Amino acid sequence: MSISSPWRSAFPALAALAAEGQTYLDSAATAQKPQALIDALAGYYASGAANVHRAQHLPGERATRAFEATRQQLAGWLGGVPEQVIFSHGATEALNLLAYGLEHLIGAGDEIVVSALEHHANLLPWQQLALRRQAKLLVLPLDDRGVIDLDAAAPLIGPRTRVLAVSQLSNVLGTWQPLPELLAMARAQGALSVVDGAQGVVHGRHDLSALGCDFYVFSSHKLYGPDGLGVLWGRQEALRQLHHWQFGGEMVQVADYQQAQFRPAPLGFEAGTPPIAAVLGLGASLAWLLAQDSTALAAHEGVLHERLVAGLRARDGVRLLGEPQVALASFTVRDVHSADLAHLLSEQGVAVRAGHHCAMPLLKRLGLPGAIRVSLGLYNDDSDLQRFFSALDNALELLR
Repeated sequence: MSISSPWRSAFPALAALAAEGQTYLDSAATAQKPQALIDALAGYYASGAANVHRAQHLPGERATRAFEATRQQLAGWLGGVPEQVIFSHGATEALNLLAYGLEHLIGAGDEIVVSALEHHANLLPWQQLALRRQAKLLVLPLDDRGVIDLDAAAPLIGPRTRVLAVSQLSNVLGTWQPLPELLAMARAQGALSVVDGAQGVVHGRHDLSALGCDFYVFSSHKLYGPDGLGVLWGRQEALRQLHHWQFGGEMVQVADYQQAQFRPAPLGFEAGTPPIAAVLGLGASLAWLLAQDSTALAAHEGVLHERLVAGLRARDGVRLLGEPQVALASFTVRDVHSADLAHLLSEQGVAVRAGHHCAMPLLKRLGLPGAIRVSLGLYNDDSDLQRFFSALDNALELLR
C-alpha cells in the first residue's frame, strides 16, 4: 500500500525542488522548513528588528517577549524551567561551551568517556580538552548492531571519569543508544553526563528531567527550524558548575576596568547579540510540530523507514551499516565508491549524503572510506523512496 505525507504541503521548498526534478533525502544533515517558520521570520523582520534584553523601546520589548517566550516553550517541551535553556549559535558551539566551561573540573589523569560512534562535534571538543588537561579520553565500543556495548562500558566508566559524552541517536547507524543505563553508570561514579541529541530530538518527545542527563544539546536546523542556532539544556545544579567561556555584552552584571561579575545561566552564557530571528523561527517550527498528530507522525516515519531498510537489504551487493532503527540508513555497495554512487544519484535528481558523515573515526573502525546515507523527514513519502530505488538501480547497473 502506498503512503503519502499529509505534512508535505506545509513545506514550500518541496514543491520548488520537485519542479526542478529533485527528491530530498538528506534531512539528517538539515531539514526543510515549514511555512510557519518562513512566516515568523518574515514577520519579525517586517515589523521591526531589534536587539533583546537591552532596549526600552517597543520593538526591543516586543523582540524580548517573543525571544523569552520561545525559551519558555522549549523548557516546557524538554521538561524543566526557562533558566535551564541556553541559546547558542549551533549545537557544535554548545558542545564547545561545555568543554571549556567544565575544563576547571578536569585534571591530569582524569578520564573523559565518549563512544565510538560520535559525530566530530561531540568528539573533538572532548579530545582537545583531554589534551589541554593531560586527561585520558576513553572510547566505549559498539556491538554488532551499532549500539554501545554496556558490558564493555561498565569498566570504562570509573572513579576517575569526570565527563561522559554520548549521542542519543547515531547520525551514521541510525541506532538509539542505551542512555538510561549509561547515564546511571555516570551518576554512580559522580561524573557529569552530556547527551548529543542533534538526531534524537527530532523523533518523539524526550523528557530530560526524567532521562537524568546533566546536559543535552541539539540543533535547530535538524528540527525543522532555522540554521545558526543550537540549544543547550542543563540540569540547574550542573549549570552552576559551568565557568563562563565567552565574554561581552549582555552576559555581565557589573564591570570595571579591572574585573567583572557575570550573570548566571542562561544569560551569562549568551554573550553578545543572540540569533534572535532564528530563536523566533524555532519557536514557530516547534509550535507547528506540537500541533500535529504525534502518533500519526511516528507511524508514518516507522513505515517509511521499514520500507527503506527492506529495499536496501533486497539489493545484491548492498551492505547496510548496523541495524538502523529510525529515519535513516547508511550503506555501501560492493566494489563501488560511495562518492561515485552519490554523484550518479544526484544526476538523477536524488539528494543523499556520501562520505564519513563527520564521524571519521567510526568509518575507520568499520574499515570504510565512506558510505551513502539516506535520511527521511516527516514530509517524505513512498514516491520519494520509489524515485530513490529506481535511481539506485540505474546507477548500479551503470557502475557494474
